Amino acid sequence: MNKTAISVVICTYNPRRDYLERVLQALKHQTLSQEKWELLLVDNASKHPLEAEISLSWHTQARCIREEKLGLTWARLRGIKEAVSEIIIFVDDDNVLDSDYLEITLEIAARWPMLGAWGGQIRAEFEQDPPEWTKPYWPLLAIREFNVDKWSNLPHQNEAIPCGAGFCVRRIIAEKYAQIIKTDPRRGNMDRKGKMLTSCGDSDLAFTAYDINMGTGLFTSLKLTHLIPSSRLEEEYLLRLISGLNYSGTILEFLRGKNPAPPNLKQIILHKYIRWKMDGRSRKFFDAAQEGINLALKEIKTNWSAKA
Repeated sequence: MNKTAISVVICTYNPRRDYLERVLQALKHQTLSQEKWELLLVDNASKHPLEAEISLSWHTQARCIREEKLGLTWARLRGIKEAVSEIIIFVDDDNVLDSDYLEITLEIAARWPMLGAWGGQIRAEFEQDPPEWTKPYWPLLAIREFNVDKWSNLPHQNEAIPCGAGFCVRRIIAEKYAQIIKTDPRRGNMDRKGKMLTSCGDSDLAFTAYDINMGTGLFTSLKLTHLIPSSRLEEEYLLRLISGLNYSGTILEFLRGKNPAPPNLKQIILHKYIRWKMDGRSRKFFDAAQEGINLALKEIKTNWSAKA
């Protein structure tokens, strides 16, 4: 019988080395015995191959795997293929797990057998003090703190959907997700690819739990720190990010059966009024979000509607 209960998968592309080192150090000091978990570092076509530069010798069940097909989704799929455990945890290359993260993950897996995917609290550690104006946009950076556990098996209750940072998923869900992408390759472009800020691959993976009548959850006891460089607090980056999120969210809704309807006259008038009341910066973000939605609607209409 396989004793390895958890596969920790780090998908990385040209990582910032000081951040990745902190991620690995946090894993090195997990309270769960190393014999109960394996570590897979998936190098997603980094410019300088990581295997020769990153030492994983401290862990007896660690491997560095090179995935040449660029894109976070393809790196995740490679991790799913290589993992040997029933529970997979996806850890980004800027996620510093609390020392009991793996141990608590196993407890949740045992206590909540009806959940297919779950996550926890995500604290921010900023490289520099963030400008005050950025605070309303912190949720875009996967910062998530809460006081009550949440779970749901209803697809549209997004408050119980885990995000990609520290994402825990059962193998049955991960393999189902891999099969969905195999039959519908459009989903393979749902997440980060190089410098592109497309997203929602993690949401698609979480929603797969609902496809087989399981649920998702968020737990207060499960905690990690998200390392955020100063570049991610620049206005240009945040504008690109909100556009990418709205583009990807619209595409995901379509792929999951919700045909987007063009806004009616009442909605158009309301949007114009809301935009008119905004300050200059808020208007920029409103426009960027709408730009992402419009781009997705155009792509759906041009390329996919006839195939839906």
